Amino acid sequence: MVSSIHGKQDTRLFYRKPAKKWLQALPVGNGRIGAMVHGEINREVIQLNEDTVWTRGPINRNNPDSLQTIDVLRKLLAEGKVEEAHDMADMGIMGVARRQPPYQTLGELNLFFPGQRESEVSDYRRELDLQTGIVKISYRIGDTVFTREVFSSAPDQALIVRITADKPNALRFGANLFRKFDSVTEAVSADTVNLDGQCGAWGTKFHARLHAVLEGGSSRTLGDHFYIEEADAVTLVLTVSTDFRYEQYRERCQEELEQAARIPYTQLKERHIAEYRQWFDRMELELAYDYSGNLHELPTNERLARVKNGEQDLGLVTLYFHYGRYLLISSSRPGTIPANLQGIWNDSYVPPWDSKYTININIQMNYWPAEICNLSELHFPLFDHLERMLPNGQESAKSMYGARGFMCHHNTDLWGDTAPTDFARAGLWQMGAAWLCFHLWDHYTFSLDRSFLSERGYPLMKEAALFILDFLFKGEDGKLHIGPTVSPENIFKLPNGQVGRLCMDPAMDIQIARGLFERCIEAAGILQIDEELRSEWAEALTLLPDPKVGKYGQLQEWDEDYEEFDPGHRHLSHLFGVFPDDQLLRDERWAEAARVALERRLEYGGGGTGWSTAWIVSLWARFLEGDRADEMITKLLQSSTADNMLDLHPPLIFQIDGNLGATAGIAEMLLQSHEGNVRLLPALPSSWSEGRVKGLRARGGFEVSLQWSESRLQRAEIVSLNGGVCKLAAASPVEIRQGDRLVATASGVSDEIEFPTEQGAVYQIIVV
Repeated sequence: MVSSIHGKQDTRLFYRKPAKKWLQALPVGNGRIGAMVHGEINREVIQLNEDTVWTRGPINRNNPDSLQTIDVLRKLLAEGKVEEAHDMADMGIMGVARRQPPYQTLGELNLFFPGQRESEVSDYRRELDLQTGIVKISYRIGDTVFTREVFSSAPDQALIVRITADKPNALRFGANLFRKFDSVTEAVSADTVNLDGQCGAWGTKFHARLHAVLEGGSSRTLGDHFYIEEADAVTLVLTVSTDFRYEQYRERCQEELEQAARIPYTQLKERHIAEYRQWFDRMELELAYDYSGNLHELPTNERLARVKNGEQDLGLVTLYFHYGRYLLISSSRPGTIPANLQGIWNDSYVPPWDSKYTININIQMNYWPAEICNLSELHFPLFDHLERMLPNGQESAKSMYGARGFMCHHNTDLWGDTAPTDFARAGLWQMGAAWLCFHLWDHYTFSLDRSFLSERGYPLMKEAALFILDFLFKGEDGKLHIGPTVSPENIFKLPNGQVGRLCMDPAMDIQIARGLFERCIEAAGILQIDEELRSEWAEALTLLPDPKVGKYGQLQEWDEDYEEFDPGHRHLSHLFGVFPDDQLLRDERWAEAARVALERRLEYGGGGTGWSTAWIVSLWARFLEGDRADEMITKLLQSSTADNMLDLHPPLIFQIDGNLGATAGIAEMLLQSHEGNVRLLPALPSSWSEGRVKGLRARGGFEVSLQWSESRLQRAEIVSLNGGVCKLAAASPVEIRQGDRLVATASGVSDEIEFPTEQGAVYQIIVV
């Protein structure tokens, strides 16, 4: 559509030294098999993951005494006995096995290069090319250049490591697989090593195999290694399988290894790139910046250091955006388990927050980019997991709350556990499944796939809405109320000096209930079913409490105007209705109160974690404040980004949600469609004065590409994927053309123009 600004995008991370820490290593993944590549000289460590390597299997953790405890808690909260309510909830409602199991590392692929010393290396380069999904390491020792290429192949379901030298017979190294606990490593032949084990006594069983395909030279066993000498090139093929997917998992692993090992390396690489690029090439983004300083030629860690010192680097912003897309592509593919708290990259046996699924914000944020960034199919692992949760969630709803439908508390795991986890102060929150069901509706509104809505989307949404309908209770004021619950994961102060978390009617829960009822009514109307239920949901909507404005002019987070224990808290739960929903923006009073609440959070240091800052990017975008959103992106790069550009939760904990949430936020700054129209460049920062984007998606089934200059739209293209009417919010006079045919015009300012579209047709928006 539009010519490139510079003819290139910033899509390459590179470094001049090996990674000395995990947060400097580079990730590869095919949705299922992940690896972190360090690029060391003498001993290379490639840390390994597989998406179903979890401890402990499924168990019923529902507390049998919950149902009789609910009314007790409601009475205690009504009497202001918050601390007593906390104690009773910890005993009477929380899961009878307190913790859910962690996701674990698979182990390590270790490569030993005898005689190679980092002190003798020159011309070292380590890079991750986001356009190919390949990590490459190259260096010179003496007059020999050694090269490694590493990628995780989706078509061949294998991790591939290619090791070469530019001199014949120059390769000499050993390789093995290692896991610290519950495993056995064995060199089964001169060119194959096995890793066999189980994640603790009750976790998944796994089997990994590493095989070397030699070009020249020889190989032999050496302890639990194979040792290769005088080779010209070697291709290492690693496959892994677990009993979560396959009863005969060892045999499956062997079959995949044999299939991949038969394919020449050039074809393995071509197959990987072709499959990967079908995802990555759907979008492009460039922001113009001054190339005279050769910023794109600086190592990524040096560019980050410049930004931390207050310098501007718009190329790093686009690199961060593309990196987020890369991470989602690499950790979530059709048929895989959804991306967890760390995607699929975790080097620990007991990781922070167990690296599972925290569903009071984190897993949702992982999938915010899926639709708008044209990766809709990558949303499906989340939908598959919702269906995995369904029977467990129905049991939790029935046994714990005496309710119909299905629900989940603030965490789930590989097996779709839905019982409350940890302690009441965070875990007694019942809206996790309901929030996740918003993603089903989003997929429908972006795709207009009626069969998806009928077969998968609405049935789950209905079940979640049934639970809320039954969990609500009518108070003496005639209104419907919700609780006992929490506002994730915040604390309030009571007048008597106590602090509390348990409460009734937190703003987020009411907003989720309202939003889900609205969506279910609309979905059932589209499908022409459940007329009686639609009436029940519609009546419930009229009885939900309205938002409240507190003494500071802020949107209240709780039903009472409590003082916040931490006014700069990382969670922004009460602003759910700004983003990802938009219900608060439909009323000027609530929109202004929400804005005051956001300002107040920031005044007290809010956005202290990467994921929280990323959420604020989208909040400011929804308020049409591009420069404020841009400030948050800069803060992310300065305060919450590791050398390998992974997102950080203080002090040095990786969480992928910040990366993915920020990518969604950048997209939201460039295109919005939640109001029922397509709004172009709604929150463009002044520093992004010139740029282009290709391949964004809008609700209604439209693909949008834009070019702008001097902070003004120059032209755009809209591809209609489904046909139907397109509503365009025009901020300046435009002509809409299909080829040479004039379709419509708009005079600008704040016009909304509608025009019919044909499926597959391309429409040019030309500023006049």
